[in-house]
Amino acid sequence: MKLAIVTDSTAFLPEKIKNHPDLSIIPIPVILDGQLYNEGIDIEADAYYELLKNSKEFPTTSQPSLGEALELYEELGKKGYDTILSIHLSSGISGFIENLAGVTNTIEGINVIPYDSKITSTPMGHMVEAALDLSEKGATLEEIIEKLDTIRDSLQVYFIVEDLNNLARGGRLTNGAALVAGLLKIKPVLKFDDGKIVLFEKIRSSKKAFARIEDIIGQQIDFFNAPVRLTIIHGNNLEIALEEKAKIEAKHPEVSIEIAHFGPVIGTHLGEKAIGFTISLA
Repeated sequence: MKLAIVTDSTAFLPEKIKNHPDLSIIPIPVILDGQLYNEGIDIEADAYYELLKNSKEFPTTSQPSLGEALELYEELGKKGYDTILSIHLSSGISGFIENLAGVTNTIEGINVIPYDSKITSTPMGHMVEAALDLSEKGATLEEIIEKLDTIRDSLQVYFIVEDLNNLARGGRLTNGAALVAGLLKIKPVLKFDDGKIVLFEKIRSSKKAFARIEDIIGQQIDFFNAPVRLTIIHGNNLEIALEEKAKIEAKHPEVSIEIAHFGPVIGTHLGEKAIGFTISLA
């Protein structure tokens, strides 16, 4: 088996694998004030958040082109790859993976496996990293998918956003939940539940919301009682991310915490200043 790994630009990838010869990345477009930017090619997070502050219209995102994906698969086939594991953002927030599953059987001579990460950003990057690592070690396709399933099934993701209306406008959270949050002036804790963004708890202040998540993360560390990967992800909010990192490490010095950022696509839906917490089995 000669295996290629394909993912999309919402994955937050470690520097050491970004240029891996067996990895390909499909960009996802962001439209801001009528201008289309391909994430990771035309625009990066820092520049995007600066543009976002001065934008006149609410930004939108689009699915990757299926035609572009099929062309990539064919190119990989010409390079000698006979198997492609295509790991993409959650079907709960994008229809791309489902659309992809409907056309992969049109590629002759290549076994294309679309994999629904049921998440995005750093945890999806961890899946990509694990797949490449295991492939280098000679693991079978079944062993690689089993590892991805372990990461995905153990994953817990919680986050806090400045304004729920970003999610509501993009259709990733119900308008009703956004309305309730606005009326009650709450700071909601959100989570990913089976690949979808849901309201987890309504809390009265940012301080209490962060304290609640810190408590949940501590419980998860104790529950796993095994090596974990813990990441704090921010949307142009590094100062708060570092503060939260210090708080959790003070209580759990045995755990190493990564800091990452939301790219333009996820930043469009979560908005600037969002903070996410992810924990899974390593």
